[in-house]
Amino acid sequence: MVGKWKEQTGRWLNIAILLAVALTMIIPIWSTFVISISSGISSMQRGLNLWPTAFSLEGYATIWSQMDLWRPFLNNVYVTVVGTFFHVFLASMAGFVLVQRDLPGKKWMMSLILLTMVIPSEAIMIPLYIVNKDLGLLNTLTSLILSGLISGFSILLMRNFFFSVSYEIAESARMDGAGDWTIFTKLYLPLAKPGIATVMLFEFVSRWNQFTPALLYLTDQNKFTLQLALQSMVIASDATSSGTFFTPNVRMAGIMIALIPLLIIYPFVQKYFVKGIMVGATKE
Repeated sequence: MVGKWKEQTGRWLNIAILLAVALTMIIPIWSTFVISISSGISSMQRGLNLWPTAFSLEGYATIWSQMDLWRPFLNNVYVTVVGTFFHVFLASMAGFVLVQRDLPGKKWMMSLILLTMVIPSEAIMIPLYIVNKDLGLLNTLTSLILSGLISGFSILLMRNFFFSVSYEIAESARMDGAGDWTIFTKLYLPLAKPGIATVMLFEFVSRWNQFTPALLYLTDQNKFTLQLALQSMVIASDATSSGTFFTPNVRMAGIMIALIPLLIIYPFVQKYFVKGIMVGATKE
């Protein structure tokens, strides 16, 4: 009886803690959305806004017209889609190579990959800037695509997924005349959908919110991504700035526009993402 009571108490305590954590994430997003659909005057009210006192979509209309937001938005879509595609593709190929039993120097390769994961990105910021400058990639979207084109984390995650594919099946396909490319594309990739979805979601979110590389490599406003455009809007709205002042509803509308693609894509990959995290964390 006492054990059952303790179990019920623990369950309700866990639910209460999870609800509290969820509210700390939901309330700021909801408040941002409410301010974005409020009129300019009502959005300037102090305190937490959980319901619009004067409904208006002028924030979205203003930011789309005055900020000329379509160009940064399309730049962001281009960098995110192309960069994510090549990141997932290269991570999958590297993971496939690392599961080959007869691969020479596999331990050295793994050591080098792990080494890249312990070096902070801030430590190589200046060298990367110099490399991009020497290659003539400054003020190009290619520099943002090449930035973080591959990562040790994604390689190891895909490698763990490919370990779940029976090596004997691959050997049978090879004996039937299938080449490595055929085995990789027709056998390994279809069986690693959760892993691909997990890496894709991580990379999509990372690239969509990419700010530091864009700040380093871009000065041409025609090449600005969404994050840089929003930053310039916040600076222009600063009280000490002589630029155009944007009311809070305009700024919050910009944040919601940047957030919407992430809210749309997550439900489609959520089932693969959960499975991907579990399998990727338990394999060797």
